[in-house]
Amino acid sequence: MSDLRSHGERLDEVGRGVTLCSEAFGDPADPPVLLTMGLGMQHIHWPDPVVEALTQHNLYVVRFDNRDRGRSTHFPDVKPPSLGQLATRRFATNQYSLWDMARDTVGLLDALELDSVHIVGASMGGMIAQTVAATAQDRVRSLVSIMSNTGSRWNGQPAPGIYPLLLGRFPRGRDAYIEHQIKVFRGIGSPGEAEDPELREIVARAYDRDHDPTATGRQLAAILAAGDRTAAVRTISAPTLVIHGEKDRLVAPSGGRATARAISNARLMMMPGMGHDLPRRLWPELTTAISDHVLAVERARTGAAAPS
Repeated sequence: MSDLRSHGERLDEVGRGVTLCSEAFGDPADPPVLLTMGLGMQHIHWPDPVVEALTQHNLYVVRFDNRDRGRSTHFPDVKPPSLGQLATRRFATNQYSLWDMARDTVGLLDALELDSVHIVGASMGGMIAQTVAATAQDRVRSLVSIMSNTGSRWNGQPAPGIYPLLLGRFPRGRDAYIEHQIKVFRGIGSPGEAEDPELREIVARAYDRDHDPTATGRQLAAILAAGDRTAAVRTISAPTLVIHGEKDRLVAPSGGRATARAISNARLMMMPGMGHDLPRRLWPELTTAISDHVLAVERARTGAAAPS
């Protein structure tokens, strides 16, 4: 495991009765990068070596649990959606959406006293990051959208059979939960990749932090309840890098291409062999791409010269 040094987890009220759990790394004087994770995932699913590599590029990194995951506020009073509701996109009146999760994220920036950040989102986290960049443009220096989409029904949709994998009944017990999650990661991850030797440890840590069996369904409903966000995504003015795996079965590669088309001057980086995960062999390439993007924007903002 990495010897990454954390400033420690903290809990902050971000508005509307929501508390988010976050963790920061690096020098607060460095350019801030906010990492936003995906459906059913916790902030610890951002690999420590990826976070450490970003701090070694002189970036201040914050990762956090979205609502309904980890140590952030959960919503047990919101009934998880049925397959019929997911198909019709008609949900309970108290179902939250990505727009609410984006407001949570802006509230976290306020609580952390971060005027603006470079926001990096993976999967659902990319959708949240896009929404923040569209609705709070002054708070976003740059955007990196990874394996995400614009919410259109016409692109970035899952391969047949993926929804049952995500929405199957969670088994009882720690060991059974871990095996279930490993099955999910295998189903959506990069094909042909050896199982990450630390994956089981991360899944076990996630179980010990939070194993709410209904939260993933509520988050999925939040994605669908937000509808097609293409019009909002088109208003994004922050410099944008879009990264997508060519073998993604959960969010088809067309989702990444549609995101890049919608954002003026966005750069699209398609990753051969990458599925809906962050495979270890691609960590150096991914962290370099993110760091180069962020630091180029910082140089443009400050007028500083590139390092020799």
